[in-house]
Amino acid sequence: MKKVLIFVIVILLVIGAALIFDKGIFMKKQDKEKGLVREPAVAGAFYPAGKVELSSILDEYLSKAEIPAVGKYIRALIVPHAGYVYSGWVAAFGYKILIGQDIKTVVLIGNSHQEYFDGVSVYPEGYFKTPLGNVEIDKEFAKKLMDANDKIYFRESAHEKEHSLEVQLPFLQKTLKDFKIVPIILGNQPGAADILINALKGLIDENTLIIASSDLSHYPSYKDAQYSDGKVIQAILTGKRENLRKTISDLEQENIPNLQTCACGHDAIEVVMALMEGKKAQLLKSANSGDVEIGDKSQVVGYAAIVFSIDKAEGELDLAEQKKLLEIARQAVETYIKTGKTPDTKNNLPDLEKHLGAFVTLKKHGELRGCIGRFQPDIPLYQVVIQMAIAAATEDTRFSPVSESELKDLEYEISVLSPLTKVDSWKDVEIGKHGVEIIKGSYRGVFLPQVATENNWDRETFLSILCTQKAGLPADCYKDPETEIYVFTAQVF
Repeated sequence: MKKVLIFVIVILLVIGAALIFDKGIFMKKQDKEKGLVREPAVAGAFYPAGKVELSSILDEYLSKAEIPAVGKYIRALIVPHAGYVYSGWVAAFGYKILIGQDIKTVVLIGNSHQEYFDGVSVYPEGYFKTPLGNVEIDKEFAKKLMDANDKIYFRESAHEKEHSLEVQLPFLQKTLKDFKIVPIILGNQPGAADILINALKGLIDENTLIIASSDLSHYPSYKDAQYSDGKVIQAILTGKRENLRKTISDLEQENIPNLQTCACGHDAIEVVMALMEGKKAQLLKSANSGDVEIGDKSQVVGYAAIVFSIDKAEGELDLAEQKKLLEIARQAVETYIKTGKTPDTKNNLPDLEKHLGAFVTLKKHGELRGCIGRFQPDIPLYQVVIQMAIAAATEDTRFSPVSESELKDLEYEISVLSPLTKVDSWKDVEIGKHGVEIIKGSYRGVFLPQVATENNWDRETFLSILCTQKAGLPADCYKDPETEIYVFTAQVF
């Protein structure tokens, strides 16, 4: 009887274990279907765990941050990652300037505080959770990054308890809209920064923000921290990695009491510096833990918020360059209509020498009078404008050539074009941002980005009219798999 009872108990234990095992497998499948969710590791410690309290303290920090004038486009930040009561008010200087920026992907980079490992760990998909909600990971970007080098991979343990990236998320949630993240942890081994730099070079664009998460000096006295941090900040502002390395090496040789590190995220900082070469670097705020009421001035941690920005995007023209091109267009049309000759125009502005496409639009009393353009030219931009201005006045088959009596009534609009980019689906077209060229066989048609907004068209109307009126194709040609769709952006003035 006892043997039977023992046998039954063993059977029940086996069945129970099997059920638990099956349930574990099932839960993993469910998690996989929903996507990986990285739960907060330091909420309630480094920052408030309650949504209302967290939101309130972020609002307070951001409202008090007084930022200087910076470049129009923000490309990268270096911000601290200590507890908010110590460094949150410094980080706010960096995040406040993000408000209103068109950023789609934020690449978050930090050095591991938990373990040493070879290479770089990228969280591949799913979400990072904070008290303010979930932040989605840009899995396509992450995959391209991991495909670039075998030493870029997912090491889950590197992310589980790491605080340096997590503390940045609530600030991002407060200051940006419709963004995704790429969480990256460097393993503190030689060469990891260069591996990441090379992989990121071909992936970042004008809608990408890079953030290096790093505190500065650890545990010297207040005055020694100010000295060390000042040296490191100045090295960063030079934009040269070798200057940062030399500065840190020199400071370490000085044997400053209790100085354990000059910058815990030095690799992350180097990645930003390498990728931002040529961009304007500015210090927004520096301080240390001794600057807050609860801080101990005998042992402090240093902080800085530094921004890398540019005044104009690649291919974008400033007001002086815009004015010059408009003068060139008007002179070209008036000279040609009056004399039949193209003017011998000289240019002294370097950016007008770039090979960029352009459309020139002529209007008379607010009505279209001619519009012709060219993509991907093999001549300088200012010469493209001369050619297209004359063509718009004399070769647009929808209108008769401009007469001399009309010259005084003409208004000039120039659209400087980005290169064409092929998209996989018509649903990738963004109204108000993208101009579109469609091609099917020998048929093609182009609409500038402003056409949709000027006519208050939605995407399908915009594409349908492009098909019929510009390309001479059926209204739904943009849905045809054989139709090629290219998008571009334009600076219009």
